[in-house]
Amino acid sequence: MTIIRAKDQSISTAARCAVAAVLAVLSCHSQAIAAESAAGTRRIVWSAEPVVIPPNTPRRFFEGLWGSSVYPLGNGRLGCTVFDGIAEEHIQFNEDTLWTGDEAETGAFQNFGDMFITIEGHADASPTNGTYRRELDIEKALHTVTYEHAGTRYRREYFASHPANVMVFSFTADKKGAYTGTVSLRDAHPGGEINAAGGTITLSGALRPGQIKLKYEAQAMVLNQGGSVSAANGVVSFKGCDSLLILLDAGTDYLNQRDKGWKQQHPHQRIVERLAKAAGRSFDDMLAEHIKDYQQLFNRVTLQLGDTDAETLKLSTGDRLKAYQSQKPDPDLEEMLFQYARYLMVSSSRPGDLPATLQGVWNPYNWPPWRSDYHTDVNVEMNYWFVDAANLSECFQPLAEWVNSIREVRREATKKEFNVRGWATRSENGIFGGATYHWVPGDASWVAQNLWDHYAFTQDKEYLRTRAYPVLKELCEYWEDSMKTNSAGKLVSPKSQSPEHGPFAEGNSYEQQLAWDLLNNYIEASEALGADSEYRKKVVDMKARLLGPQIGKWGQLQEWAEDLDDPQDRHRHLSHLIAVHPGRQISPATTPELAEAAKVSMNARGDGETGWSKAWKICIWARLRDGDRAYKLAGEFIKGNVYPNLWGCCPPFQIDCNFGYAAGVGEMLVQSHLGVVELLPALPKAWPTGSVRCLRARGGYEVDMEWKDGKLARALIRNVSSPTGECVVRISGVTSKINISPGQAKEFTGKEL
Repeated sequence: MTIIRAKDQSISTAARCAVAAVLAVLSCHSQAIAAESAAGTRRIVWSAEPVVIPPNTPRRFFEGLWGSSVYPLGNGRLGCTVFDGIAEEHIQFNEDTLWTGDEAETGAFQNFGDMFITIEGHADASPTNGTYRRELDIEKALHTVTYEHAGTRYRREYFASHPANVMVFSFTADKKGAYTGTVSLRDAHPGGEINAAGGTITLSGALRPGQIKLKYEAQAMVLNQGGSVSAANGVVSFKGCDSLLILLDAGTDYLNQRDKGWKQQHPHQRIVERLAKAAGRSFDDMLAEHIKDYQQLFNRVTLQLGDTDAETLKLSTGDRLKAYQSQKPDPDLEEMLFQYARYLMVSSSRPGDLPATLQGVWNPYNWPPWRSDYHTDVNVEMNYWFVDAANLSECFQPLAEWVNSIREVRREATKKEFNVRGWATRSENGIFGGATYHWVPGDASWVAQNLWDHYAFTQDKEYLRTRAYPVLKELCEYWEDSMKTNSAGKLVSPKSQSPEHGPFAEGNSYEQQLAWDLLNNYIEASEALGADSEYRKKVVDMKARLLGPQIGKWGQLQEWAEDLDDPQDRHRHLSHLIAVHPGRQISPATTPELAEAAKVSMNARGDGETGWSKAWKICIWARLRDGDRAYKLAGEFIKGNVYPNLWGCCPPFQIDCNFGYAAGVGEMLVQSHLGVVELLPALPKAWPTGSVRCLRARGGYEVDMEWKDGKLARALIRNVSSPTGECVVRISGVTSKINISPGQAKEFTGKEL
């Protein structure tokens, strides 16, 4: 079982949500599986070459080789990247709680260590004989390596099991006695100990003093069929084995509860028990359990965006990307990147664990790029934009639990810094509540937007009451105490910087738009819960007095209260466009003049910049109902910001690139942020015919669609969790109200509205 790091109430809520979600999509599962069986398995990332990183490679080159080539596995808590060498297999692994830092300092997500499996007699093996293939099947979350050497066919199969809560590595061959070699572990930190006894290697230590000193441990258990296994000098040796099964687990004594000093018992006993339980089972049994568990999430959504020609489908993933860069159409690749984001989310964010960092749960450094932390000025929010729409609501729970765990630390730090109620944060954040870099008042409200959106999709009142609402109210109190009245009588935020950009000034659009969003969400949350009616009136008044979005002298949506925007500015951040996406203050449907100003600003920013910036631009153009411009950005993202292993890059690898792309695809197909379920609001001409099954919409609905020649052919909307069933639907500008009883569905075509 997973280490429980959430309070009892949140665990029970998560469990209820999971059960409800499974029951709600049973029909969806069967449709998805049937659709995939008909289409054939194509969601495989593969290569005919192992990852080769020469010794002593400088870090700046290592990132390019590692981040572009390794295949990631994860079960939410544990993660690993696989190099797939023949003579030596190298597996770098992580566990999500191994962090430095404390309540004042962000710290950084840490590399846990490495496992090496050397195969005797394979030093001269080469993949050039045409038999080598490594692949990641994202439909099964299964990694496979096959090759022939000296007349023997070798096979490796790896997965990270969520039910067993360990990582599993199988080595088999078609001849007996084919495996002789060693297994070893390497600690990524100095001062640890590595010991081996029987078939188990134990790595243990403690992070450096001066901060919260987490204790950590990892164990690798080597199980053999045939031959023998022995241990000496911290290494397990195997000789003449028919097959090997290696189980790997790791953990720390971190606990996400401040009142217990962020600590629980040493992880040793938990690791021993998990490995012992897994060791008593067969590989086939654990694999079947793993696939069933994973596909209960992954198989919920199917997406077809068109047909890719058979010759392109035969190419390795890297070669398909090269063909795409040469203008070769590949709608299957565009679809697979959406599903790959879902794979990465399931693999790095499960209930009971920490949320996905800037690099998910995959990080080979002790001082990683941007700390591999929770950047709150766009990045962690972008990680979770798509989760509910992509029918992975359970994967959102870690973000809500992390926010809940750091609230008290942030309240104290905010009181000390600004002497106000509520809380704010800096842009770099860790797991103990510590934060560094600039204070950015809007950041906390942006994360709260994610919290509200999860409720908007699920309609889970218990979650709203225990997790989202307390945060929304505290942040309203922050703005109540912090905002100033300007000379025009409007409420403006205190001096701050538009994230990573521009002067420090009052009334930045970043803060103004996020404050509007927060106050608006609080009002709706208070009404939904029937809570705090008197305070709600005060918040309604605050919202009415906020300085709203301004249009500047060249027709742009202003980034600052004053008209300071430079039309030549190509900055990667789009902070003054939050009201378009992921907010709901500006839309062509409700505020057409402001929407036009947003287009002017977007055109001025251009279509370039980093991978995550392009991904956000996909979302914004989709919200502005320009599907072709959104698709152009999607294509440029794939051509310039996707590695051969399909990881998105900033550069370097940054997982919000993948997640932001998936959010953009979802926005092109279904939008529901304005209280209306709008179907195909930004369908690009490049996807004239396609289908999608089981996307989620706010209000508690689920959508199936088929379209042909750019128009809706059929739609089915299910009431998954709406208490009223009053659904407003918009197709091609036509709006209609339909009633769908709880648990029921309504099928229609565009002509019926």
